Amino acid sequence: MKIGRFEHDRLALVEDGAVFDVTEILESLPSLRWPLPPGDLVIQNLARLRPLIEAAKARAPRKRLDEVLFDSPVANPSRIIAAPLNYRLHVAEASNPAINHGVHLPGFEGFSTPIDKFGLFLKSQTGLVGPAQGVELQFPGRRNDHEIELAVVIGRAGRNILRAEALSYVAGYSIALDMVVRGPEDRSFRKSPDSYSVLGPWLVTADEIGDPGRLDFGIEVDGAPRQRANTRDLIVDVPDLIVRASAIYTLYPGDVIMTGTPDNVAEVTPGCTMHAWIEKIGEMDVHVR
Repeated sequence: MKIGRFEHDRLALVEDGAVFDVTEILESLPSLRWPLPPGDLVIQNLARLRPLIEAAKARAPRKRLDEVLFDSPVANPSRIIAAPLNYRLHVAEASNPAINHGVHLPGFEGFSTPIDKFGLFLKSQTGLVGPAQGVELQFPGRRNDHEIELAVVIGRAGRNILRAEALSYVAGYSIALDMVVRGPEDRSFRKSPDSYSVLGPWLVTADEIGDPGRLDFGIEVDGAPRQRANTRDLIVDVPDLIVRASAIYTLYPGDVIMTGTPDNVAEVTPGCTMHAWIEKIGEMDVHVR
């Protein structure tokens, strides 16, 4: 099932090139009172909502895909967790001073993986947008790069999750753009401005993806190929990322794990259009301003 969000508060079922407005089923969500629990309410209740969504399809208003501008499919993640230097060729290219600026220097230095060296890092959840909002570049005059990644959306709460059970905690997958400005500041700061986390165009439920470790993906900018890879080349794979994250944080429904970017990161400038795609998920155009 492909679940999307549009016009900020409307829920979409995407099937066969059509968008069904199934917003009516949101009335079945539980009422909340302050203090609000962490996590995304739709993702938390997705298993219960799925049959309601299917039933609502028959009477739902229908639009073509090209008539809909999609927001982030996750409205309220409690965290965006990201994995640094998780493809070997990206580790190699990050030795370029124009990328590392003398901080977070790549290399294993006795560690099994770069993530063992640097750990995971957090991005501000307020920087999350969908393709409809696009990316507004910050830090004028500095290099801003695209980084395409597979995004994992957590479906239920868990802590100290075992590897054998890790994928059972996944609600679905999406395309992520982990935008970054190059410079000497901490990685989380440079990757957390408003609009520097793009998620979309929708969430594909885990049952439709199967193995997240065998997905082709890529990005073009203004029609020119940039990054191209397969998730089988992840240094730390999806189950292990969930294990590592849940060892430190209690994961909540709607938490997003950005799994890392491959090589050929490159600069974007105002006026560019990024075309990102991942096998079995879909594609999206994201404009830069």
